Formats: sequence, structure tokens, C-alpha cells
Amino acid sequence: MVYYPPVAFHFRVEIVLNDLPENDTRFKEVSGLTRELGVEQVAEGGENRFEHRLPSRGKFGNLVLKRGLLTDSGVIDWVVDALENFIFKPANVLVTLLNEEHQPLATWTFTGAWPMKWSVSDLKSTENNVVVETLELAYSYFTKTK
Repeated sequence: MVYYPPVAFHFRVEIVLNDLPENDTRFKEVSGLTRELGVEQVAEGGENRFEHRLPSRGKFGNLVLKRGLLTDSGVIDWVVDALENFIFKPANVLVTLLNEEHQPLATWTFTGAWPMKWSVSDLKSTENNVVVETLELAYSYFTKTK
């Protein structure tokens, strides 16, 4: 059997908040699925040629979600509460990669996510583009399940 890698454009995003309509969690792009180990450098007395590099705590990048601007959105209400009112309601975010039959291939669960940045694409009278809003979320950690 020949293996074909999954396509990157067939995915689903779920933000676990109360009563969000389905089109409120449709995104055109997801980035920031990164995890790495920190490195602690330790100098050894009498050894001047190098420092020991030891693994330390894991680090996670911010989750970045992009979509066409919605004028009425429960997700944006959540973002506004955090950025303008300083009211934080951490939520879990699930990003699921789907196969051609819409079945999950892998799911990344971002635990305790909260909005830390919101931006809108530039408005240009010389271009014919959709207005895109970008949400940047911080979170505690993520796990991947199959």
C-alpha cells in the first residue's frame, strides 16, 4: 500500500466556549504548533573549551488562528473580554487534522488558552482582498492524540 501524507488544508478548530455557532470557529490558517526543549548552559570549573548544554523545561509557541473578519462573533466577545476588560476565561482549543472522509487523523489539544493579541489585516483600496482577523492565543501546554 502506498502512503500519501495528509493535506494541510483539511482541518477543524474547536474553541470550547459556551454556545458558539459552527461558523464562529472556521479558520483559514492555524500556526504555532511548536514545542521545543529549553537549554541550560553549565560552566564547569577548570574547563574553558566549552559549556555543558543540558535539556530544561519545554517551551510552547503561541497558537495563531486566522479567518475572515466576522462582525458578530462569540469568539471575539471572548477576546474583547480579555483585551479590553481584563476578564480571562481560559478555554481548551482543539485543532484536528482530517482525512478525505472527514475523519480525524490527529488532534492537538491546547489547554488553558487565552487571547493575548487580536489584529486585522491592512485595509487597502488598491487590492481586492478579504479582511482577515488574526487571533493569537497563549496556553499552558498542548498534547497530540491520534
